[in-house]
Amino acid sequence: MPPAHLPARFVPADNRLTVAAAHRLAREGTALLWRGDYPQARRLLTALGRRLDRHPPRPAGDPAEAFHRHRRARRHRARVLGHLLVALDADYRLDLRRAPDVREACREAFGPATGPSVLPLSELLGVLAAHQWRVRGVPVAALGARIHPHYGVFPPTRNEYVDLVAQAPFPARARTAFDLGTGTGVLAAVLARRGVGRIVATDSNPRALDCARDNAARLGLGAVIEVAGPALYPDGRADLVVANPPWLPENPVSALEEGVYDPGSRMLRGVLAGLSAHLTPAGEGWLVLSDLAERLGLRTRAELLDGIDGAGLRVAGRLDTAPRHRKAADPHDPLHTARAGEVVSLWRLRPA
Repeated sequence: MPPAHLPARFVPADNRLTVAAAHRLAREGTALLWRGDYPQARRLLTALGRRLDRHPPRPAGDPAEAFHRHRRARRHRARVLGHLLVALDADYRLDLRRAPDVREACREAFGPATGPSVLPLSELLGVLAAHQWRVRGVPVAALGARIHPHYGVFPPTRNEYVDLVAQAPFPARARTAFDLGTGTGVLAAVLARRGVGRIVATDSNPRALDCARDNAARLGLGAVIEVAGPALYPDGRADLVVANPPWLPENPVSALEEGVYDPGSRMLRGVLAGLSAHLTPAGEGWLVLSDLAERLGLRTRAELLDGIDGAGLRVAGRLDTAPRHRKAADPHDPLHTARAGEVVSLWRLRPA
């Protein structure tokens, strides 16, 4: 449920508000409660974003500093844009002229309404986009099917890591598998389609647990995939343990960013620490990880290898692939140098 109360500092705003005035008020910390029409609210949000983008972070020769400047700029942008608010009634109805019906999307994202609420327009647009993804799904070539993300669950739009799991050679015996941090359940579904007879998919995010169950049912794999949480590892051992932890050791600033940022590499360290104890004697762990953190100076390859060695594991093999997403080929992206050389790897790990 979104917040029910307005912030202490707010002013009503409508179509007469200029971009310059909105920018000044938002930068000062004053929220703008929109009372004009819906299309104009969207135009104002877009114009505010363009104004903020006029002053990108200063270039930095050090990749880590460039990354941190980029993150600070994105956080500032999100804070300013988050000051443009809209009000929803007790049934999630958006009472603005020419506004769409947002009730179903909000119920999916927040659960049943319990009273009037307010939320940033930028968040509402994210809710509406998530609803469309949930309805239409994201095509996954390795499945020959669509995965339907829920709000707050990272969507499988980067298929290279899915393709690695679809192509990696199975260990000699792979009847059971654990999928750690399952998210939408896409990797569990790939394993099931490859013939693994029993899969336990875990996640700490309740939204992800619901999402993974939904996708398993949509794909007719509910009898094969058991979804459990919030523990990282389920009880017992498996022939195959697959983990695709967030790739960057940095603090997330939203629920969706938890699919990208892993503070202090906590999940990565947890996966490695528990792997030997949860593998069958001939079992194997698959760690799917990008080297973007290394290229940005956020983690070294030596630290990764030391973590593998310190957990009593050895590298049995590695499959590499290049990313195919848009930012990897965008020379204007502030992190282009690191992204252009990025490699996504599937590390095959076994007890030493």
